[in-house]
Amino acid sequence: MSAIAKKLSQLNIELPTPSTPVASYVPYVVVDKMVFISGQLPLENGKVAVEGTVGKDVDLEAAQKAARICGLNLLSHLKNACGGDLDKVKACVKLGGFVASAPGFYDQPKVVNGASELMQEVFGEAGCHSRFAVGVSALPRNAAVEVDAVFALK
Repeated sequence: MSAIAKKLSQLNIELPTPSTPVASYVPYVVVDKMVFISGQLPLENGKVAVEGTVGKDVDLEAAQKAARICGLNLLSHLKNACGGDLDKVKACVKLGGFVASAPGFYDQPKVVNGASELMQEVFGEAGCHSRFAVGVSALPRNAAVEVDAVFALK
C-alpha cells in the first residue's frame, strides 16, 4: 500500500468514483509533470450535496463541507491522472475556489478552507498551495461551491 493510500485510510477517507463532466470538457489534462483538474462540484453519488447560496440558503459550516467534498472529487480525478498512485504527487500547486455568495457574504476564504485543509491533511507540507477564493452569483447545478486545482508530479 502506498504512503498516501495509507494516509487516506488513517484519515478514514474513501475517494469517490470520479464524476463525469457535465459539459464539453475533460476532467483533467496532464502537461509535462503538471495536472490541471477541471472545477469540481460537491457531488456525492451523482447529486449536488450542498445547493444554494452561501450566506442565504447555506451556512458557513455546510459550505466548508461542500468545499471538502469538492476536494475529495479533485483527489479522485488526480488519482486517475496518476495511474492510481497518489505517491506520484509532488505538490498541490494551486486551488481555485468559487462560492455562490449572497450579497454581503465575505467569508469565501473560510469556505474554500474546506478543500485547502483536506489537501494539507492528505499531503502534509506538499499539500500547501497558492489559492484564490471568490464569490459569484451562481454556479452550475445550483452548487454552493466549485473548486479546481493544479498539481505537480514527481
